Amino acid sequence: MATSYKVLGQSAPAASTLTTVYTVPSSTETVISTISVCNLGSGPTTYRIAIRPNAESIEDKHYIAYDTSIAPQDTTTLTMGITLNAADVITVSSDNGKVAFNLFGSEIA
Repeated sequence: MATSYKVLGQSAPAASTLTTVYTVPSSTETVISTISVCNLGSGPTTYRIAIRPNAESIEDKHYIAYDTSIAPQDTTTLTMGITLNAADVITVSSDNGKVAFNLFGSEIA
């Protein structure tokens, strides 16, 4: 099995818009080592991050961060070692639409 270390996804979704930032390709497993959340705005805001196994419809059980506060022009780095299977999806959103999400990790195929 080959392992590829990479930037898995980047997104700065519109305000209050749940957006897919990464979907695990078929015949692949993924380890998300780090998620970076950067508030580009001049005021505080909140963000959400959800892990949806097998592209399930969003439910409360999927959230790993829900309306989590982030200060203006600040960055939060989450180092978690999240393991995912093919077709699993990570979705993100922010209250102000000025938050950038970056996912780093490895794909194993």
